[in-house]
Amino acid sequence: MESTLQEVKDESSVVELKSTVHGGVQDVYGEDTATEDQFVTPWSVSVASGYTLIRDPHHNKGLAFTEKERDAHYLRGLLPPVVISQELQVKKMINCIRQYLVPLQKYIAMMDLQGRNEKLFYKLLIDHVEELLPVVYTPTVGEACQKYGSIFTHPHGLFISLKDKGKILEVLRNWPEKNIQVIVVTDGERILGLGDLGCHGMGIPVGKLALYTALGGVRPSACLPVTIDVGTNNQKLLDDEFYIGLRQKRATGQEYAELLQEFMTAVKQNYGEKILVQFEDFANHNAFDLLSKYGTTHLVFNDDIQGTASVVLAGLVAALKLVGGSLADHRFLFLGAGEAGTGIAELIALEVSKQTNIPVEETRKNIWLVDSKGLIVSSRKESLQHFKKPWAHEHEPVKELVDAVNAIKPTVLIGTSGAGRTFTKEVVESMASLNERPIILALSNPTSQSECTAEEAYTWTQGRAIYCSGSPFPPVEYEGKVYTPGQANNAYIFPGFGLGLIMSGTIRVHDDMLLAASEALASQVSQEDYDKGLIYPPFTNIRKISAHIAAKVAAKSYELGLATRLPEPKDLEKYAESCMYSPSYRSFR
Repeated sequence: MESTLQEVKDESSVVELKSTVHGGVQDVYGEDTATEDQFVTPWSVSVASGYTLIRDPHHNKGLAFTEKERDAHYLRGLLPPVVISQELQVKKMINCIRQYLVPLQKYIAMMDLQGRNEKLFYKLLIDHVEELLPVVYTPTVGEACQKYGSIFTHPHGLFISLKDKGKILEVLRNWPEKNIQVIVVTDGERILGLGDLGCHGMGIPVGKLALYTALGGVRPSACLPVTIDVGTNNQKLLDDEFYIGLRQKRATGQEYAELLQEFMTAVKQNYGEKILVQFEDFANHNAFDLLSKYGTTHLVFNDDIQGTASVVLAGLVAALKLVGGSLADHRFLFLGAGEAGTGIAELIALEVSKQTNIPVEETRKNIWLVDSKGLIVSSRKESLQHFKKPWAHEHEPVKELVDAVNAIKPTVLIGTSGAGRTFTKEVVESMASLNERPIILALSNPTSQSECTAEEAYTWTQGRAIYCSGSPFPPVEYEGKVYTPGQANNAYIFPGFGLGLIMSGTIRVHDDMLLAASEALASQVSQEDYDKGLIYPPFTNIRKISAHIAAKVAAKSYELGLATRLPEPKDLEKYAESCMYSPSYRSFR
């Protein structure tokens, strides 16, 4: 670096620089003597100090820099004279955010803070997790993705597009952090229940990784959000002047597969065998193909298929305390047979098989799925996509959901359709007439796409339903009693699950790890929670829950011989807690 600077200095003494109009006496960088259409080099050589330090989100502490630090790092005069604590900064920020009435404005304020002062962002999110989780993630992140081009100010994450074919390894190397442990990647084709949002889907990986850090304690510098832009079929976005992605229809087939293959190869080449790649919001066909293709060669996890399944299974295991019986005694009916629906169904079948020693082919027969064409039955087998075939059982065709409820007589109704208001009054009342305590899970996100609201579920079942949604609903008062709806949020599972994989150096994901995570989460529901009718613990002690899940996942990984970090720690839960990132400020020399 010194020789480079020396060359610049030598050059500057050759070219006589008299211009003092723009930048001062010695124009070392040649910027002032260049005309507007000539290239200049944006040199920057510095240890983080002074102006650079307060603009570096990793190290910036704002007004919390001490007097000593201000002297040592040339900050005098660059900050007002007051020195305040991080606690006071958190108090000030939460008050600021509460001033905004529109959730999207709160989201923008939080993202702005993340780009300015990383530790304060995570401290704020951890201290006010129940209030801010719906802001940085679902439901607000859905609206943020829809308007991403309009609210886009500076990039978060890495954008890889078809233009980068053949150069993906170079693109990965452009990212400033080198020790990446987890990547969350999307192609934006099926964002929540909102459909194809193309490059605007970046809000999802950014939001998920914020939760990896806040809830699972994975270092922010070890997280990399990626969007793979292969175009979009959303005409509204293609016509939007503020759209930030490629203006073309989606690439499919071989072109798509080759780009993904190059990405997965480059990721392993750059970050090694133990890098966790979490697929997020891919369309059904690609999601299943990618998971089966790379599941044997990479450490991959699909949150829509596996994360959702693990969370829902945990809720069902916990719900047995309220309704009695074992999982094998229940009948399940799903509306929606995509990634989430089939993923949950398969994990339930696996858990029942594990508990009863009955083959999984048999345990599947208690689980029925309804898709857009009606009940999935064996007479439809020929025309079904491969991931729906295991769920085609013997039954006459049924078109409407309410008729399926009356025919199958389920004890549990699960919505993963991405279509709002599909659990109609008729459907819910049928569930209530069949069951003393019907279990109704309306899981589609965001709230606008939920199959029914909490209020509808409690009102139509006279307060008897055990209800959960994917995005949060406020408490409901019915006939003088207050009901608190649960939230089957993937954020319960994936941060702890990821931490467990990372801390044990796991090289492949196994279904038994998902079952271990479900059981670990279900065990965290207290009697107090059950008394309120809840089947998930409150988010307030999510870090403790994540550490518990991480320990159980890591234990299963060691048991299966998939962990590489040896020797195995004696107390995995303590070890998990010790691995967690703390957002408290560090003191600088």
